[in-house]
Amino acid sequence: MVARGEHIEISIEKFADGGRSLARVDGFVVFVPWAVPGDRVRARVYKKKKGYAEAEIEEVLSPSALRVPPACAYFGTCGGCRWQHVEYQAQLDAKTESVRDALARVGGFPEVSVRPAIGSEKRYFYRNKMEFSFSANRWLTRAEIDSGGRFDTRFALGLHVPGHFDKVLDVHECHLQSTASAEMVNRIREFVREKGWAPWNIRKHTGFLRHLAIRTGERTGDVMVNLVTNGFDAERMGEMAAFLRQDFPDVTTFVNTIHTGKAQTAFGERIETVFGPGVIRDRIGPHTFEIAAHSFFQTNTAQAERLYETVRDFAELQAEDRVYDLYCGAGTISIFVADAVRCVTGVERIEEAVRNARANARASGVDNCTFVQGDTATVFGPDFAARYGAADVLLVDPPRAGLHPKVVEQIAASGPERFVYASCNPRTQARDLGLLRDAYRIEAAQPVDLFPHTPHVENVVKLRRKT
Repeated sequence: MVARGEHIEISIEKFADGGRSLARVDGFVVFVPWAVPGDRVRARVYKKKKGYAEAEIEEVLSPSALRVPPACAYFGTCGGCRWQHVEYQAQLDAKTESVRDALARVGGFPEVSVRPAIGSEKRYFYRNKMEFSFSANRWLTRAEIDSGGRFDTRFALGLHVPGHFDKVLDVHECHLQSTASAEMVNRIREFVREKGWAPWNIRKHTGFLRHLAIRTGERTGDVMVNLVTNGFDAERMGEMAAFLRQDFPDVTTFVNTIHTGKAQTAFGERIETVFGPGVIRDRIGPHTFEIAAHSFFQTNTAQAERLYETVRDFAELQAEDRVYDLYCGAGTISIFVADAVRCVTGVERIEEAVRNARANARASGVDNCTFVQGDTATVFGPDFAARYGAADVLLVDPPRAGLHPKVVEQIAASGPERFVYASCNPRTQARDLGLLRDAYRIEAAQPVDLFPHTPHVENVVKLRRKT
């Protein structure tokens, strides 16, 4: 048994939920963030609960063979890439195991064979969207403190430090989006500081600059800059527009999100388009998608295509099929499968996403998709089939919370023979599948890695109705 404050030497066994690693002391579980399976470490216990403890690494006594040098100078401080120090195949193996564990422990499906996770060809610079925060409270890294240099801690543009909602790491490099994006962040930081524009103070709720979001069309070259500010200032936006046009002519649209509330979010009350069309476009497969400032679009374009191909293949689509696509968002999956079937009916709660879905269908020349705006739990009821026709295939891709209980009930009662469930949260997915075990059997499970160097994984499950 271990005690809070105790220093222990332990061998790391495996990865656990949330990217933490797991060790045992006389059978008692100890979670150790940033450790790698195979490490032998000295650690300090900082939290003790009835069934487990948490400890922080003080020294790596014997490093795991799975360790690799992290690429980013901010690794260990920024929480964006928790597994940069882990060999990539080991990351994929851990994600496959996490899906297997969720299906077995949460869903009660120990017999399901999980296919190896599909890896990402781009392991760095794979994101098409990044959000950075302005802050009047800058976090200094250990290297910055030890350097003895003088730093202005009243201004930062970067990423939040995990566990510190009011502190932002002033990021000058990032291996998630493109190098051009990092250059843009650094030059915009210089520009607004020269102008004297005040960053947001989250405690006092003062300041002008709140967030900077950069979106890129990976396959079109479109670039959107979205500056989130506390109020609208036409003169300042004109100055920023002139700066972007001169220094970054590849920017195709610049929008200003007005957010005067207290919530720490990049969403706001309205969006002003300063120049350009106010949207960008990108392609997945043969289809072009219109992406607004706050539209959902998978952040790894190439891997999104692998994900959608898996959904399409699992659905075993036929020319006369009628497909339901629940939680359809901006219609990406609906449109991706539309050319293989008779028709698709998508359901989505967010009105802006439905508008985007309809615009995306028009832009791709797809005329056999119908998008219904409304809460899926309400819309997808017993009379849905009577109104839109009985489905041959059901596709679902819900938020992290999983399916609404009413949706689970409706699927169990009258879902079609073929059913494909895509999820960004294998544990809630496994929970829902457990509730559907009397109606459906699992035929295959395929994890897809959209987020290298993080514990996150998408999973696609192929199901067929029991007779």
